[in-house]
Amino acid sequence: MSVEAGPSKNPVVLNRVRRAQGQLGGVQRMMEEGRSLSEVVSQLKAVTRALDKAAFTLLVEELRRKTAEGAPPEELEELERVFLALA
Repeated sequence: MSVEAGPSKNPVVLNRVRRAQGQLGGVQRMMEEGRSLSEVVSQLKAVTRALDKAAFTLLVEELRRKTAEGAPPEELEELERVFLALA
């Protein structure tokens, strides 16, 4: 079994991903401008945190949905594997 369902269209998560995309564009500009390593790394860290939050939010939504639907243990175990791979 694999987690086949597509991610939700949660507007909060979509906005978070869009914001991360904008931040990443900013990182590219910073690098092209020759900004300091600490500034670039700080912004990369912010992008990573934003994407991690988006992924965890999607996983929590799916876990809640599967639990409410009474999903079999195998499906919940697969979600757990995905969650632990992200952590």
